[in-house]
Amino acid sequence: MSLRRIGLAIAGLMIGITACAKDEPEAKRDLTQHEKDSILGASQIPGAKAVKRALTSADSAAARQARLDSAERTP
Repeated sequence: MSLRRIGLAIAGLMIGITACAKDEPEAKRDLTQHEKDSILGASQIPGAKAVKRALTSADSAAARQARLDSAERTP
């Protein structure tokens, strides 16, 4: 056999092995709106600082509300 035939046989074998490989779907998780906004706030695009400040303010308000709710439940 010539080297060319051996090379083609090896290439065909490798393609066959690759084609028979088990394809497992990649587990892709969708981001929440808060996560998307957080990524945007960390970027260098114009207006990103305002997004980051708005997220910080919203998180602070949510934490304050959670503290008030827990204070009302426990006398």
